[in-house]
Amino acid sequence: MRTSSCHWLGMRSQCAFKGPRNPLLLGQVSSSFHIHTTTRLSSLAFYSKLQSNSRYQQPRKYTTTTSDKMASTDATLKTFFESSNFAVVGASTNPDKFGHKIFKWYVTHGLDVKPINPIAKAIKVDEVDHPTTATLSELENPTSTSLSIVTGPAVSLKALREAKELGIPSVFFQPGTYDDEVLAYAKDNFKAVLAGEGGTGPQGWCVLADGERGLKAAGKL
Repeated sequence: MRTSSCHWLGMRSQCAFKGPRNPLLLGQVSSSFHIHTTTRLSSLAFYSKLQSNSRYQQPRKYTTTTSDKMASTDATLKTFFESSNFAVVGASTNPDKFGHKIFKWYVTHGLDVKPINPIAKAIKVDEVDHPTTATLSELENPTSTSLSIVTGPAVSLKALREAKELGIPSVFFQPGTYDDEVLAYAKDNFKAVLAGEGGTGPQGWCVLADGERGLKAAGKL
């Protein structure tokens, strides 16, 4: 047996060859080692460069949105339903829309609720017409009214600004009715804000899913 030395990335190893020296065979072996060595060195150079890149050395930092910072709780829910009056911005005449379902929920639970709709004159629930008001400014007792919002973020923000001027204390956002700007404004200007993650609904706080718990907590059910 003939033993020869070869180098692998600067480390000495022993390679054994049986039989007579064959120049052609040795040439093939040498070529094979050259290919593997070159590939290995290229890989090491790539990973060395990758590790030296600051993007891989430092973990990515994620910003926290307003909705993540807000923490609506059962205490917030109780505060909302302690109001003596309620209003629904975005109350709809269409039974298939949440604007109608949310308003109907308040009606069927015997609460004093006013539908806010600038177009329809009334919202019908169980064959009974409930007259609407076009704006929040028409509410008789805004300072004792909690507000449910069932509109897109742009309309929601306008409603919040009006609600602030009227002294409305609490707001309840249905899923999809807000963005970070809306929530930031609500957090800064209202006593109780229900929105985002929490509650028992699959998409967060929802009057249909969490309303009865709120009524029980407020001693109304």
